Amino acid sequence: MKAPVLLLLAALGAGPAKADSITARGRESFAAFFTGLSRQHRREFAVGNSFFTDNWVAAPATAANRDGLGPLFHARSCSSCHVSDGRGAPPSGDEVMTGLLLRLSAADGGPDKIYGGQLAVRALPGAEPEAEVTVTWIESDVTLAGGEVVKLRRPDIKVTRWNYGEPAAGLLIGPRLAPPVFGGGLLEAVKGVEANADPDDKNGDGISGRVNMVTDGVKKEKVSGRFGWKANVATLRDQAAAAFAGDLGITSAEHPDENYTPAQAGKLAAFPDGGKPEADKLVMDRVESYLRGLGAPARRNIEDAEVKTGEALFRGLNCAACHLPELRTGEDHPFEELRGLLIHPYTDLLIHDMGADLADGRPDGEATGTEWRTAPLWGLGLNATVNRNAFFLHDGRARSATEAILWHGGEALTSREGFKALGKEQRAALVKFLESL
Repeated sequence: MKAPVLLLLAALGAGPAKADSITARGRESFAAFFTGLSRQHRREFAVGNSFFTDNWVAAPATAANRDGLGPLFHARSCSSCHVSDGRGAPPSGDEVMTGLLLRLSAADGGPDKIYGGQLAVRALPGAEPEAEVTVTWIESDVTLAGGEVVKLRRPDIKVTRWNYGEPAAGLLIGPRLAPPVFGGGLLEAVKGVEANADPDDKNGDGISGRVNMVTDGVKKEKVSGRFGWKANVATLRDQAAAAFAGDLGITSAEHPDENYTPAQAGKLAAFPDGGKPEADKLVMDRVESYLRGLGAPARRNIEDAEVKTGEALFRGLNCAACHLPELRTGEDHPFEELRGLLIHPYTDLLIHDMGADLADGRPDGEATGTEWRTAPLWGLGLNATVNRNAFFLHDGRARSATEAILWHGGEALTSREGFKALGKEQRAALVKFLESL
């Protein structure tokens, strides 16, 4: 039986039930569960929330379901990076990074033999973090129609000290800002991602989005990736298990090995673990339920004349070719409540070539060093309220929607240049539309 809210929407003639209708305000705008979530899944959601929010501690500890942190780690809890279920922030000044992390690849595309696939900037007492890192910013100016000048910035990331030896030559470093996690269950339930792909640009619109095919951790088969900055993860469970391992140093059935490499084992193997695995099936099941149950915020100011003007400009500049306004969930998701819904995430979940200026040069699965997943735009206008910041793009370089647009290149170059050519009032209208999402 469908939840009452879904029945109501159907009765009102809305067609497929609309799911992005969370009306929570303030700092809880991203943290509310999906309106139609069943009573059972709400209970699981509450337990999963505690595993997501609370700090993990070093083993051994009296809290058996909370120990096993490290010995190398990036943060002590999921919510340290995904603040209030929203996005992280790049480090400020000499701050040790939390909301931003660094992915690593050897020159051949595999993990580095000493440091693996992700840099750990924290460690338990008695151990050393893998490295010390500084992040500074390089600024440049862009002039828009009418003479308005916008200052852009990009990060200059330097590893000032390697604590376990020098990595192999040619190491690739890819910064990754912690993305919002709300609405993940709805995106996981979307069907037909492949149908929107056009890798050879057969329709001639200059857009050639394609699927990043990755291995499902449970099914062990190739499926369409949809999570992560390069759509390199297929499911929320895979995403959570990888984050437990890479970010917190917590093992699971999906990632049973400690996150240090054989080259580091001589210094780290003596640290006690929190069980095998440290995040057992109950923990993983509940965290999965939590991530699946998070809703998506409703749009605001829809009838505002300026917002409507901005939406027309958004479509006229072909932004909607990648940021699809509507997607539909399929009928086979494990959560019945998430099936058969119309959602408005403003993404196609595909990877696109975004040009040299945004490239990190680091491949991920079938995604190249210049390709990125189309970031969902829902909730964009609430970032400042929830996260006390408005950092966008994969490394947090953009401090506003305008800056984010001006970094678009590659397949989005024509749209970017069209935005630059708009009048000041038109640009403001387009941004106001984005802030209504």
